Amino acid sequence: MSDVLTCAACGAKNRVSTVPEGQVPSCARCGAALPWLVSGSDATFTQDVQADVPVLVDFWAPWCGPCRVIGPVLEDLARERAGKLKVVKVNVDEHPRAPGEYGVQGIPTLLLFRGGKLAGRQVGAVPKATLSSWIDTH
Repeated sequence: MSDVLTCAACGAKNRVSTVPEGQVPSCARCGAALPWLVSGSDATFTQDVQADVPVLVDFWAPWCGPCRVIGPVLEDLARERAGKLKVVKVNVDEHPRAPGEYGVQGIPTLLLFRGGKLAGRQVGAVPKATLSSWIDTH
């Protein structure tokens, strides 16, 4: 499975499937770090949370109002922290195993991983400044 990431610097679209350990995705055209926002699944979850940068997992569903509110905030953070944050979006309707393993009972639930280990949990939609501060403190 691959995702298409759009470079914030030059606008080029980049198809990214896997990123070698110790690296972050970069634009094939200009070399800038790409906003690392990908779709996760039960099958890829263990690998999705492995990165040399913090990984923010968003457990969401398309019918969830607060999920639709926080979605653009996560996209902004991925753009602003290109090369410094990976955002993984997991649709709980399509991929229920991973949320079950982490005790997700309400959505949106955000989990922060560092070095593949759970470092923090945030439930519900929060303002961008609050979310940014939460990422920095965990």
